[in-house]
Amino acid sequence: MYLLWLRVAAILYAAACVAVFPAVLENRERWRSICVHVGGIAFFFHFVSVVEMLVQAHRWMPVGSREIESLLGFLIAGLFFLVWWIYQAVSFGIFALPATFLLVLLPALGPGRYVFPSEGERVSWLVAHIIALLLAYAALCFSLLASMLYLVQERRIKSKPKPGKPSKWSLMEWLPPLATLERIAHATLEFGFPFMTVGLILGAVLVQETSVGAGYLLDPRVVASFVSWFIYVVLLWLRRGTGLRGRRAAYVSGAVLVVLMAVWAANLFSQLNRFGPK
Repeated sequence: MYLLWLRVAAILYAAACVAVFPAVLENRERWRSICVHVGGIAFFFHFVSVVEMLVQAHRWMPVGSREIESLLGFLIAGLFFLVWWIYQAVSFGIFALPATFLLVLLPALGPGRYVFPSEGERVSWLVAHIIALLLAYAALCFSLLASMLYLVQERRIKSKPKPGKPSKWSLMEWLPPLATLERIAHATLEFGFPFMTVGLILGAVLVQETSVGAGYLLDPRVVASFVSWFIYVVLLWLRRGTGLRGRRAAYVSGAVLVVLMAVWAANLFSQLNRFGPK
């Protein structure tokens, strides 16, 4: 029965994750309320699941990676709600709630090694995983391009070319205004984030059929993938929450892209991404 409560908690945590980003990044009070209330209900069902799991097993300590992941997710969520209760701060939820959801998702699939019901379903998940990550990286590259063009346009404007006289910046007159380039860079960055999140979730499920299985969180390449997602969140927060714009935004976006592309290259040659039973 504890699996039922855990699956309910996983669904509610997913809904809370969707709500926390507009609540934090755009400071929307309605989404903040949805995030806290839905997340609180998820935490309650998670608590029921953990207690029932331990009572059913006649022990008070978790055993096995699935139980440890569930309990770790419960503790992270508990710390988030403790901080919220004392300081009324929802900002930490942008990291705590997605981490809790990812930790709860796989234990909610079952106590053993997850196996797809059919080859067709596994291939469908694999295709969706690849497409989601490709869209995420394409959006990030486009955001970087817009940021780089922002630097070029800024340099061209500061050079103050005189009309009618030849200038090395003449070929750059087709560039849109700085404000437009800034909006494009930010919009494409936000467009790619949901796809990276979905790709990460699908990959976490797909990797269960490999030899790594439930111990995937111990693999450095998998950890690097989660770290890259975390860096992406930080970049979004810097641009939206602190108003990072212009030259600094371009430099930060470039550094993030280098890190993410390094992680992508490492995973490309990893045995873990050759999904399928092993």
